[in-house]
Amino acid sequence: MSASYTPAFSRNDQSPIAQWFWTVDRGLLGAALALMGLGVALSFASSPAAILADESITDPFHYSWRMIVFSGVSLTLMLTTSLMSPRGVRRIAVLALLGAIVVMMALPFIGDTVKGAARWVNFGPFSLQPSEFAKPGLIVFAAWMFAEAQKGQGVPGVTIAFGFYALTVCLLLIQPDIGQTLLITTTFMAVFFMAGVPFKWMAVLASAGMAGLVSLYFVFGHMRDRLSRFFSPETTDTHQIDSAAEAIRAGGLLGRGVGEGVMKRRVPDLHTDFIYSVGAEEFGLILSLIIIGLYAFIVVRGMRRAMKLTDPFEQTASAGLFMLIGLQACINVAVNLNLIPTKGMTLPFVSYGGSSMIAMGLTMGFALALTRRRPGAYEPGASLSRPGRRLL
Repeated sequence: MSASYTPAFSRNDQSPIAQWFWTVDRGLLGAALALMGLGVALSFASSPAAILADESITDPFHYSWRMIVFSGVSLTLMLTTSLMSPRGVRRIAVLALLGAIVVMMALPFIGDTVKGAARWVNFGPFSLQPSEFAKPGLIVFAAWMFAEAQKGQGVPGVTIAFGFYALTVCLLLIQPDIGQTLLITTTFMAVFFMAGVPFKWMAVLASAGMAGLVSLYFVFGHMRDRLSRFFSPETTDTHQIDSAAEAIRAGGLLGRGVGEGVMKRRVPDLHTDFIYSVGAEEFGLILSLIIIGLYAFIVVRGMRRAMKLTDPFEQTASAGLFMLIGLQACINVAVNLNLIPTKGMTLPFVSYGGSSMIAMGLTMGFALALTRRRPGAYEPGASLSRPGRRLL
Protein backbone atom coordinates (compact mmCIF):
# COMPACT_ATOMS: atom_id res chain seq x y z
CA MET A 1 0.00 0.00 0.00
CA SER A 2 1.48 3.34 -1.03
CA ALA A 3 1.33 6.25 1.35
CA SER A 4 -0.63 9.26 0.11
CA TYR A 5 0.80 12.76 0.32
CA THR A 6 -0.93 15.09 2.76
CA PRO A 7 -0.29 18.81 2.23
CA ALA A 8 0.82 20.87 5.19
CA PHE A 9 -2.20 23.15 4.85
CA SER A 10 -5.72 22.70 3.48
CA ARG A 11 -6.74 25.01 0.64
CA ASN A 12 -9.78 25.93 2.74
CA ASP A 13 -7.56 27.12 5.59
CA GLN A 14 -7.82 30.93 5.74
CA SER A 15 -4.98 31.53 8.19
CA PRO A 16 -2.19 33.88 7.02
CA ILE A 17 0.40 31.07 7.02
CA ALA A 18 -1.84 28.77 4.97
CA GLN A 19 -2.62 31.55 2.48
CA TRP A 20 1.09 32.27 2.19
CA PHE A 21 1.85 28.58 1.58
CA TRP A 22 -0.57 28.35 -1.34
CA THR A 23 0.30 31.70 -2.92
CA VAL A 24 4.09 31.95 -2.62
CA ASP A 25 6.30 30.52 -5.37
CA ARG A 26 7.71 27.46 -3.65
CA GLY A 27 10.14 26.83 -6.51
CA LEU A 28 11.84 30.19 -6.00
CA LEU A 29 11.81 29.66 -2.24
CA GLY A 30 13.36 26.22 -2.63
CA ALA A 31 16.14 27.55 -4.88
CA ALA A 32 17.01 30.24 -2.34
CA LEU A 33 17.07 27.66 0.47
CA ALA A 34 19.31 25.41 -1.62
CA LEU A 35 21.80 28.25 -2.13
CA MET A 36 21.77 28.99 1.61
CA GLY A 37 22.45 25.34 2.34
CA LEU A 38 25.35 25.31 -0.11
CA GLY A 39 26.70 28.47 1.50
CA VAL A 40 26.72 26.86 4.94
CA ALA A 41 28.30 23.67 3.57
CA LEU A 42 31.05 25.58 1.74
CA SER A 43 31.73 27.64 4.86
CA PHE A 44 32.81 24.42 6.60
CA ALA A 45 35.18 23.78 3.69
CA SER A 46 36.65 27.29 3.72
CA SER A 47 36.68 28.30 7.39
CA PRO A 48 39.72 26.23 8.51
CA ALA A 49 41.83 27.85 5.77
CA ALA A 50 40.34 31.32 6.21
CA ILE A 51 41.27 31.58 9.90
CA LEU A 52 44.96 31.28 8.99
CA ALA A 53 44.89 34.97 8.08
CA ASP A 54 43.85 35.94 11.64
CA GLU A 55 45.99 34.57 14.47
CA SER A 56 43.45 35.74 17.07
CA ILE A 57 40.97 33.06 15.91
CA THR A 58 41.55 29.56 17.26
CA ASP A 59 38.31 27.77 16.36
CA PRO A 60 38.76 26.31 12.85
CA PHE A 61 35.02 26.59 12.20
CA HIS A 62 34.68 30.16 13.50
CA TYR A 63 33.28 31.46 10.22
CA SER A 64 31.03 28.41 9.82
CA TRP A 65 29.19 29.00 13.10
CA ARG A 66 28.75 32.66 12.25
CA MET A 67 27.54 31.71 8.77
CA ILE A 68 24.85 29.51 10.32
CA VAL A 69 23.68 32.43 12.47
CA PHE A 70 23.65 34.82 9.50
CA SER A 71 21.76 32.29 7.39
CA GLY A 72 19.19 31.79 10.15
CA VAL A 73 18.58 35.53 10.46
CA SER A 74 18.40 35.85 6.65
CA LEU A 75 15.91 32.99 6.37
CA THR A 76 13.72 34.42 9.12
CA LEU A 77 13.74 37.84 7.47
CA MET A 78 13.00 36.36 4.04
CA LEU A 79 10.03 34.33 5.27
CA THR A 80 8.66 37.21 7.36
CA THR A 81 8.98 39.70 4.52
CA SER A 82 7.38 37.31 2.01
CA LEU A 83 4.21 37.38 4.13
CA MET A 84 3.76 41.11 3.52
CA SER A 85 1.43 42.88 1.15
CA PRO A 86 2.84 45.11 -1.63
CA ARG A 87 2.10 48.14 0.57
CA GLY A 88 4.07 46.57 3.40
CA VAL A 89 6.97 45.88 1.02
CA ARG A 90 7.00 49.55 -0.01
CA ARG A 91 7.07 50.70 3.59
CA ILE A 92 9.91 48.40 4.63
CA ALA A 93 11.86 49.24 1.48
CA VAL A 94 11.61 52.98 2.16
CA LEU A 95 12.75 52.44 5.75
CA ALA A 96 15.67 50.30 4.58
CA LEU A 97 16.71 52.89 2.00
CA LEU A 98 16.46 55.86 4.37
CA GLY A 99 18.24 53.99 7.15
CA ALA A 100 21.04 52.94 4.79
CA ILE A 101 21.45 56.51 3.50
CA VAL A 102 21.68 57.91 7.03
CA VAL A 103 24.34 55.38 8.02
CA MET A 104 26.28 55.91 4.78
CA MET A 105 26.30 59.64 5.47
CA ALA A 106 27.92 58.91 8.83
CA LEU A 107 30.52 56.46 7.47
CA PRO A 108 33.25 59.09 6.92
CA PHE A 109 33.07 59.81 10.68
CA ILE A 110 32.22 56.46 12.29
CA GLY A 111 33.12 53.92 9.60
CA ASP A 112 35.87 51.33 9.82
CA THR A 113 38.41 51.81 7.01
CA VAL A 114 39.63 48.58 5.42
CA LYS A 115 41.92 48.53 2.35
CA GLY A 116 41.36 52.25 1.85
CA ALA A 117 37.53 52.10 1.88
CA ALA A 118 35.15 53.07 4.70
CA ARG A 119 32.16 50.81 4.05
CA TRP A 120 31.44 49.22 7.43
CA VAL A 121 30.27 50.22 10.90
CA ASN A 122 31.50 47.96 13.70
CA PHE A 123 29.20 46.79 16.50
CA GLY A 124 31.46 44.73 18.71
CA PRO A 125 32.11 41.38 17.01
CA PHE A 126 29.80 42.24 14.09
CA SER A 127 29.98 44.80 11.31
CA LEU A 128 27.29 46.41 9.16
CA GLN A 129 27.65 47.39 5.50
CA PRO A 130 24.70 49.75 4.87
CA SER A 131 25.06 49.76 1.07
CA GLU A 132 23.85 46.14 1.00
CA PHE A 133 20.46 47.28 2.32
CA ALA A 134 20.35 50.34 0.09
CA LYS A 135 20.22 48.13 -3.03
CA PRO A 136 16.83 46.42 -2.54
CA GLY A 137 15.43 49.53 -0.88
CA LEU A 138 16.32 51.75 -3.83
CA ILE A 139 15.01 49.30 -6.44
CA VAL A 140 11.60 48.94 -4.76
CA PHE A 141 11.36 52.69 -4.06
CA ALA A 142 12.29 53.58 -7.64
CA ALA A 143 9.71 51.16 -9.04
CA TRP A 144 7.08 52.74 -6.79
CA MET A 145 7.97 56.26 -7.96
CA PHE A 146 7.97 55.24 -11.62
CA ALA A 147 4.56 53.61 -11.15
CA GLU A 148 3.20 56.79 -9.54
CA ALA A 149 4.54 58.84 -12.45
CA GLN A 150 2.70 56.55 -14.89
CA LYS A 151 -0.64 57.46 -13.29
CA GLY A 152 -0.34 61.02 -14.58
CA GLN A 153 -1.58 62.60 -11.34
CA GLY A 154 1.18 65.16 -10.98
CA VAL A 155 3.53 63.11 -8.79
CA PRO A 156 7.14 63.87 -9.90
CA GLY A 157 8.07 60.23 -9.45
CA VAL A 158 10.89 60.20 -12.01
CA THR A 159 12.57 63.23 -10.43
CA ILE A 160 12.26 61.80 -6.92
CA ALA A 161 13.61 58.39 -7.98
CA PHE A 162 16.60 59.88 -9.78
CA GLY A 163 17.25 62.17 -6.83
CA PHE A 164 17.53 59.25 -4.42
CA TYR A 165 19.60 57.29 -6.96
CA ALA A 166 22.04 60.20 -7.31
CA LEU A 167 22.31 60.58 -3.53
CA THR A 168 22.95 56.85 -3.06
CA VAL A 169 25.60 56.78 -5.79
CA CYS A 170 27.37 59.84 -4.39
CA LEU A 171 27.55 58.22 -0.96
CA LEU A 172 28.92 55.02 -2.51
CA LEU A 173 31.61 56.93 -4.40
CA ILE A 174 32.67 58.71 -1.22
CA GLN A 175 33.48 55.35 0.43
CA PRO A 176 34.55 54.50 -2.41
CA ASP A 177 32.68 51.42 -3.68
CA ILE A 178 32.78 51.27 -7.49
CA GLY A 179 31.41 47.73 -7.74
CA GLN A 180 28.21 48.49 -5.84
CA THR A 181 27.84 51.73 -7.79
CA LEU A 182 27.92 49.90 -11.12
CA LEU A 183 25.53 47.20 -9.86
CA ILE A 184 23.00 49.70 -8.54
CA THR A 185 23.25 51.84 -11.67
CA THR A 186 22.68 48.90 -14.02
CA THR A 187 19.70 47.61 -12.07
CA PHE A 188 18.20 51.06 -11.59
CA MET A 189 18.38 51.79 -15.32
CA ALA A 190 16.82 48.41 -16.10
CA VAL A 191 13.89 49.20 -13.80
CA PHE A 192 13.55 52.61 -15.46
CA PHE A 193 13.42 50.95 -18.89
CA MET A 194 10.88 48.33 -17.78
CA ALA A 195 8.68 51.09 -16.38
CA GLY A 196 8.00 52.32 -19.92
CA VAL A 197 10.65 54.90 -20.79
CA PRO A 198 11.11 55.44 -24.55
CA PHE A 199 14.18 53.81 -26.08
CA LYS A 200 15.66 57.15 -27.17
CA TRP A 201 15.89 58.22 -23.54
CA MET A 202 17.63 54.96 -22.66
CA ALA A 203 20.16 55.69 -25.39
CA VAL A 204 20.83 59.11 -23.85
CA LEU A 205 21.16 57.60 -20.37
CA ALA A 206 23.46 54.86 -21.67
CA SER A 207 25.72 57.49 -23.21
CA ALA A 208 25.75 59.42 -19.94
CA GLY A 209 26.58 56.20 -18.09
CA MET A 210 29.53 55.48 -20.36
CA ALA A 211 30.80 59.03 -19.85
CA GLY A 212 30.47 58.56 -16.10
CA LEU A 213 32.36 55.27 -16.23
CA VAL A 214 35.23 56.92 -18.11
CA SER A 215 35.26 59.71 -15.50
CA LEU A 216 35.54 57.15 -12.70
CA TYR A 217 38.63 55.73 -14.38
CA PHE A 218 40.43 59.06 -14.15
CA VAL A 219 39.15 59.98 -10.68
CA PHE A 220 39.78 56.75 -8.75
CA GLY A 221 43.31 55.41 -8.77
CA HIS A 222 42.38 51.97 -7.42
CA MET A 223 40.01 51.50 -10.36
CA ARG A 224 42.86 52.25 -12.77
CA ASP A 225 45.07 49.80 -10.90
CA ARG A 226 42.52 47.00 -11.11
CA LEU A 227 41.98 47.55 -14.82
CA SER A 228 45.74 47.64 -15.39
CA ARG A 229 46.17 44.36 -13.52
CA PHE A 230 43.37 42.80 -15.55
CA PHE A 231 44.58 43.89 -19.00
CA SER A 232 48.32 43.62 -18.23
CA PRO A 233 48.67 40.78 -15.70
CA GLU A 234 52.35 40.30 -16.51
CA THR A 235 53.23 43.76 -15.16
CA THR A 236 51.86 43.36 -11.62
CA ASP A 237 51.02 40.92 -8.85
CA THR A 238 47.89 38.89 -9.68
CA HIS A 239 48.30 36.26 -6.95
CA GLN A 240 44.68 36.51 -5.77
CA ILE A 241 42.93 35.84 -9.06
CA ASP A 242 45.63 33.43 -10.27
CA SER A 243 45.17 31.29 -7.15
CA ALA A 244 41.40 31.27 -7.59
CA ALA A 245 41.69 30.28 -11.25
CA GLU A 246 44.16 27.50 -10.38
CA ALA A 247 41.78 26.19 -7.70
CA ILE A 248 38.95 26.02 -10.25
CA ARG A 249 41.15 24.17 -12.75
CA ALA A 250 42.36 21.75 -10.08
CA GLY A 251 38.79 20.73 -9.29
CA GLY A 252 38.17 19.24 -12.71
CA LEU A 253 34.83 17.54 -13.25
CA LEU A 254 34.19 15.96 -9.85
CA GLY A 255 36.58 17.88 -7.57
CA ARG A 256 39.31 16.78 -5.20
CA GLY A 257 36.81 15.71 -2.54
CA VAL A 258 35.32 17.12 0.67
CA GLY A 259 38.02 18.89 2.68
CA GLU A 260 40.73 17.91 0.18
CA GLY A 261 41.15 21.33 -1.40
CA VAL A 262 44.75 22.55 -1.50
CA MET A 263 44.69 25.77 -3.52
CA LYS A 264 42.09 27.32 -1.21
CA ARG A 265 44.82 27.87 1.37
CA ARG A 266 46.46 30.32 -1.04
CA VAL A 267 43.31 32.20 -2.10
CA PRO A 268 42.84 35.51 -0.21
CA ASP A 269 39.25 36.19 0.90
CA LEU A 270 38.38 32.61 -0.03
CA HIS A 271 35.34 32.49 2.30
CA THR A 272 33.85 35.72 0.92
CA ASP A 273 34.56 36.94 -2.62
CA PHE A 274 36.17 33.68 -3.81
CA ILE A 275 33.95 31.03 -2.23
CA TYR A 276 33.02 29.90 -5.76
CA SER A 277 36.61 28.77 -6.37
CA VAL A 278 36.57 26.77 -3.11
CA GLY A 279 33.46 24.90 -4.21
CA ALA A 280 34.89 24.32 -7.68
CA GLU A 281 38.11 22.82 -6.32
CA GLU A 282 36.52 20.45 -3.82
CA PHE A 283 33.36 19.50 -5.74
CA GLY A 284 34.30 20.22 -9.34
CA LEU A 285 32.41 21.41 -12.37
CA ILE A 286 29.25 19.59 -11.28
CA LEU A 287 28.72 21.80 -8.22
CA SER A 288 29.72 24.90 -10.20
CA LEU A 289 26.99 24.22 -12.73
CA ILE A 290 24.47 23.48 -9.97
CA ILE A 291 25.19 26.86 -8.36
CA ILE A 292 24.92 28.70 -11.69
CA GLY A 293 21.76 26.73 -12.52
CA LEU A 294 20.09 27.75 -9.26
CA TYR A 295 20.73 31.44 -9.98
CA ALA A 296 19.51 31.03 -13.55
CA PHE A 297 16.36 29.34 -12.26
CA ILE A 298 15.67 32.18 -9.81
CA VAL A 299 16.15 34.87 -12.46
CA VAL A 300 14.26 33.18 -15.30
CA ARG A 301 11.35 31.92 -13.21
CA GLY A 302 11.18 35.18 -11.25
CA MET A 303 11.21 37.35 -14.38
CA ARG A 304 8.52 35.21 -16.01
CA ARG A 305 6.26 35.65 -12.99
CA ALA A 306 7.01 39.36 -12.85
CA MET A 307 6.05 39.78 -16.51
CA LYS A 308 2.58 38.37 -15.81
CA LEU A 309 1.75 40.73 -12.94
CA THR A 310 -0.88 43.36 -13.64
CA ASP A 311 0.24 46.11 -11.27
CA PRO A 312 3.06 48.29 -12.74
CA PHE A 313 4.78 48.72 -9.37
CA GLU A 314 4.74 45.02 -8.49
CA GLN A 315 5.89 44.15 -11.98
CA THR A 316 8.91 46.45 -12.20
CA ALA A 317 9.92 46.08 -8.54
CA SER A 318 9.95 42.26 -8.58
CA ALA A 319 11.72 42.15 -11.95
CA GLY A 320 14.35 44.58 -10.66
CA LEU A 321 14.93 42.52 -7.51
CA PHE A 322 15.41 39.29 -9.45
CA MET A 323 17.76 41.10 -11.81
CA LEU A 324 19.72 42.46 -8.84
CA ILE A 325 20.30 38.93 -7.52
CA GLY A 326 21.26 37.61 -10.94
CA LEU A 327 23.64 40.44 -11.81
CA GLN A 328 25.48 40.21 -8.49
CA ALA A 329 25.90 36.45 -8.95
CA CYS A 330 27.17 36.96 -12.52
CA ILE A 331 29.72 39.54 -11.36
CA ASN A 332 31.08 37.30 -8.60
CA VAL A 333 31.38 34.23 -10.83
CA ALA A 334 32.94 36.29 -13.65
CA VAL A 335 35.59 37.63 -11.24
CA ASN A 336 36.40 34.09 -10.06
CA LEU A 337 36.79 33.00 -13.69
CA ASN A 338 38.99 36.04 -14.42
CA LEU A 339 36.53 37.36 -17.01
CA ILE A 340 36.31 40.83 -15.43
CA PRO A 341 38.44 42.82 -12.94
CA THR A 342 37.97 42.09 -9.24
CA LYS A 343 35.00 43.88 -7.65
CA GLY A 344 34.93 42.75 -4.02
CA MET A 345 31.34 41.53 -4.39
CA THR A 346 29.85 38.53 -2.61
CA LEU A 347 28.06 35.53 -4.14
CA PRO A 348 24.41 35.90 -3.02
CA PHE A 349 23.37 33.49 -0.25
CA VAL A 350 26.68 31.59 -0.54
CA SER A 351 29.52 33.92 0.45
CA TYR A 352 30.31 34.57 4.10
CA GLY A 353 29.14 37.97 5.32
CA GLY A 354 26.40 39.09 7.68
CA SER A 355 25.29 42.23 5.85
CA SER A 356 25.27 40.52 2.47
CA MET A 357 23.42 37.44 3.68
CA ILE A 358 20.75 39.37 5.63
CA ALA A 359 20.26 41.92 2.84
CA MET A 360 19.82 39.10 0.32
CA GLY A 361 17.19 37.57 2.57
CA LEU A 362 15.38 40.91 2.51
CA THR A 363 15.74 41.14 -1.27
CA MET A 364 14.36 37.66 -1.88
CA GLY A 365 11.61 38.22 0.67
CA PHE A 366 10.50 41.35 -1.18
CA ALA A 367 10.49 39.47 -4.49
CA LEU A 368 8.52 36.52 -3.09
CA ALA A 369 5.96 38.86 -1.52
CA LEU A 370 5.40 40.81 -4.75
CA THR A 371 4.99 37.68 -6.91
CA ARG A 372 2.51 35.85 -4.68
CA ARG A 373 -0.74 34.72 -6.33
CA ARG A 374 -3.12 37.21 -4.79
CA PRO A 375 -6.62 37.75 -6.22
CA GLY A 376 -6.27 39.96 -9.28
CA ALA A 377 -2.46 40.03 -9.17
CA TYR A 378 -2.17 38.00 -12.37
CA GLU A 379 -4.24 38.29 -15.50
CA PRO A 380 -4.09 36.02 -18.58
CA GLY A 381 -1.84 37.59 -21.21
CA ALA A 382 -0.54 40.35 -18.97
CA SER A 383 3.14 41.14 -19.58
CA LEU A 384 5.73 43.89 -19.50
CA SER A 385 4.93 44.82 -23.07
CA ARG A 386 1.32 45.78 -22.45
CA PRO A 387 0.38 49.36 -23.46
CA GLY A 388 0.41 52.04 -20.81
CA ARG A 389 1.44 55.59 -20.02
CA ARG A 390 4.99 56.61 -20.79
CA LEU A 391 7.13 58.24 -18.18
CA LEU A 392 8.68 60.82 -20.49
